[in-house]
Amino acid sequence: MRVWAVPGSAVDVVAGARAWLDAPEDVPLLVTTSGSTGAPKRVLLPRAAVLASIRASAARLGASGPWVLALPPSYVAGVQVVLRSLVAGHEPALLERDGWPAGEGWFTSLVPTQLTRLLDSAEDVAALRRAHTVLLGGGPVGARLRERAEHAGVHVVATYGSAETAGGCVYDGVPLDGVAVALGEGGRVRIAGPTLFAGYDGAPELTAEVLVDGWFLTSDAGRLDEDGRLALIGRLDDVVVSGGLNVPGPAVAERLRGHPAVAAAEVLGVPDAEWGNRVVAFVELSAPVDVETLRDWVAAEHPRAWAPRQVVVLDAIPLLANGKPDRQALRAEALR
Repeated sequence: MRVWAVPGSAVDVVAGARAWLDAPEDVPLLVTTSGSTGAPKRVLLPRAAVLASIRASAARLGASGPWVLALPPSYVAGVQVVLRSLVAGHEPALLERDGWPAGEGWFTSLVPTQLTRLLDSAEDVAALRRAHTVLLGGGPVGARLRERAEHAGVHVVATYGSAETAGGCVYDGVPLDGVAVALGEGGRVRIAGPTLFAGYDGAPELTAEVLVDGWFLTSDAGRLDEDGRLALIGRLDDVVVSGGLNVPGPAVAERLRGHPAVAAAEVLGVPDAEWGNRVVAFVELSAPVDVETLRDWVAAEHPRAWAPRQVVVLDAIPLLANGKPDRQALRAEALR
C-alpha cells in the first residue's frame, strides 16, 4: 500500500504536504506516535480524515490563515500546522528559519512546556499577542498556565486529541463539529467521527483492540462536567494505585506547579515493594525547598495520601522531540 510517510525535515514536510494534498488518489498519511509510554505506533490517516479535521478546526476558531510551525514537523501536531496553512492558501512559516511573523491574525500550535518558556520572554510574548489563536495540546493545560497566558494577552485554546484522531479534536473541552465523545469503564475516553485513523500500519491486532464499533478507545481517563465539557483526568496509567488508594498524578503535579519554588513538575507512579507503587514527583526548582514542605503543600489541598513519597530534583524535565515529558526517562531517574 502506498502511503505518505512524513519526513523529518520541515522543508521536506512542506513540499511533501503540498504534493500529498494535490495527489489525485487518496494516499494515506503515515505518522508515528511519540512513544512516550512504550513503542511508537505507525498511524494511518486517510486524507478525508485529515481534511475533516482541518475544516472542523477552522470552523471552531472562526477563521483560517497562515500558520507558524513551532513543533517537530514529523508528528501529527506539526504536520497539521503545515497542512492547515496550505489548505488556507498560505505558505507556512518555519519558526526556526523565519521567526515569528510581523503581522497579526496568524496561528500556531504549541505544547505546554513551550508556552511556559515563551511566556518568560518579552519578545516572544509580544509576538504571540499578535496571533489569532495559539492551540495548546500534547499535555495537561493547568489553570496557572492559562492565567499566565491570559494575563499576557495571548489567546490560547486547549486541544485534546492524538495521532489517531488527526490531532486535536476537542477544543476547550468541546468536541469539534462531527466528533463524538463518550466515557467508558473507568472514565476511559472514547472518540468517534470523521477524523479517525484507519488503523496501525502492520499491527491489525492492536488496531482491533482500540477501534471498536466505530469508536477509538483512547488511553486517557476523563469526566464530563455539568455543561457536558470533557475534563481530562490524565492517562489511565496516570492514576497511581499506591497502598490501595488511587492517586491522580496530574492533579498532584498541577498542585506542585503552584508552589512558588517549583518551576516545573511531573508526577508518576514507580514500582515499590511496600506500596505497590509509590507516588514520585519530578521537579525543577526556582528556589531551594525541602521534601516535607512540598508534601505539606500537596496535602493542604488534597488528601495526605496523595503527597509524593519521593521527590526527584532535576535541572530540567527530560522531553521527547515533540516537547512532551519523557516518562520512561523520568522513571529511570527515580530508580537510580
